[in-house]
Amino acid sequence: MPSYPIVPAVLLTALLCAASPVMAQSGACDATNAQAVPTLTAQEKAEGWTVLWDGSSNDAWRGVKSDAFPQHGWRTCDGVLTIMGKGGEESRGGGDIITRKRYSDFELTLEAKLSPGANSGVKIFTQPNLAPIDRLTGKPATVGSAIGMEFQLLDDERHPDAKLGRDGNRTIGSLYDLIPAKQDKTAAPVGHWNHVRILAQGKQVTFWLNGRKTVEFERGSAAFRAAVAASKFRDIAGFGEWADGHILLQDHGDQVSFRNILIRELRAK
Repeated sequence: MPSYPIVPAVLLTALLCAASPVMAQSGACDATNAQAVPTLTAQEKAEGWTVLWDGSSNDAWRGVKSDAFPQHGWRTCDGVLTIMGKGGEESRGGGDIITRKRYSDFELTLEAKLSPGANSGVKIFTQPNLAPIDRLTGKPATVGSAIGMEFQLLDDERHPDAKLGRDGNRTIGSLYDLIPAKQDKTAAPVGHWNHVRILAQGKQVTFWLNGRKTVEFERGSAAFRAAVAASKFRDIAGFGEWADGHILLQDHGDQVSFRNILIRELRAK
């Protein structure tokens, strides 16, 4: 795992093998993709860090619409958690997964690897009881991802969503459909691991991609509300201003892998 400022130095209990660009969707686990379970140092534990996904157990997670972890669509293999591809159909495979616990003030770090043309995201303050509004009926949609604020994960080069939205606000590292990532962001090539860091404390939220800050915003500010009003979330009352919510890993129908998921809760500002 690469070292970044203010990111806990995760110690691996065994040697990390070289990662293959894309995990096979069937058959035995790919040994080249394997890694050992992360452990925390005494200092990291004292700082409040916990392992949110330990490489094998899904106990801290559940489906958005179920109290159980999805029985299909998601794969746990050799220390890597993967949502399997389903032709880009949003939430039609295993569906989104969320943490069982809700969080308000926290620091989250993880690694994510995209397959070619992939779309996914990490949502914070997710509200599983809310659903996207269907533009045709004006009513909550019966399908689609749960509502939350999304750190966009996207293959900008191959996925058409990179050119949609406004000013690049659907590209990797952006606050999806709201605030574009900074131009100096550095995304890892497809098939390699990206390091994601999200800091939420009080109303302030900051995103980092591979050690570089991509987005910074204040929930509930005039600028934030203006961005919401110009977005696809404008019909969601109080969007992004909830007191707390779940962490979500998105099933957008494309193969994406996650590992080294760590979190620590912080004091409210």
